[in-house]
Amino acid sequence: MALPKTIIKHFSRFALLVAVLAVFGAASARASEGAFRLLAFGDSLVHGLGLAAEDSFPARLEGVLRAAGWQVRVINGGNSGDTSAAGLARLGWALADAPQAVILELGANDMLRGLDPVAAEENLDAILTRLKAEEIPVLLVGVRAAPNWGPDYVDRFDSIYPRLAERHGVPLYPFFLEGVAMDPALNQDDGLHPNSAGVLTIVEQILPRVESLLADAGARKGPADD
Repeated sequence: MALPKTIIKHFSRFALLVAVLAVFGAASARASEGAFRLLAFGDSLVHGLGLAAEDSFPARLEGVLRAAGWQVRVINGGNSGDTSAAGLARLGWALADAPQAVILELGANDMLRGLDPVAAEENLDAILTRLKAEEIPVLLVGVRAAPNWGPDYVDRFDSIYPRLAERHGVPLYPFFLEGVAMDPALNQDDGLHPNSAGVLTIVEQILPRVESLLADAGARKGPADD
């Protein structure tokens, strides 16, 4: 049975629209595939616990980097609640995204639970060893122990990060929450996780180190995004 011309006409327009959307979708996918892949790998501080997805550290960092002209996609590899052991256990899964550089932030939950700093160092050492074997450049990001654990624990825990950075020859950003910790205006009600303003402060503080990581890893920089 022949279809009415009006139906054929509307169907043709619909088919054209589908084709156009497919072309634009493919172009967008190619642009995303062509961007440098930077993995932010960590716990809730990276994941963005309590925040909208667009306010998370990876999302805000990507926006600032793209505005500066870096052709980069920041992959959110944060998982709330992760200790260094949990991060090590899921590292292989995270590397399935084939990152070309990694920001590594883990250890806060080890500290909050009072876990042995020796174990945390061993886990982070294993992560860094794996990334080195994969020839993936790393920016190691430290966290600091709360003073209520006492000076011995604080000294043992805080010394993990500079020691690992020296051992593996990677750059170190000493404290992820620099300029944010203990400031009620920059944290959520729990006093532990940054709010959206706090995330922007973190991004501003860490940005020079991230740009150095990207430059050393061979990321492209072009005209700034509008």
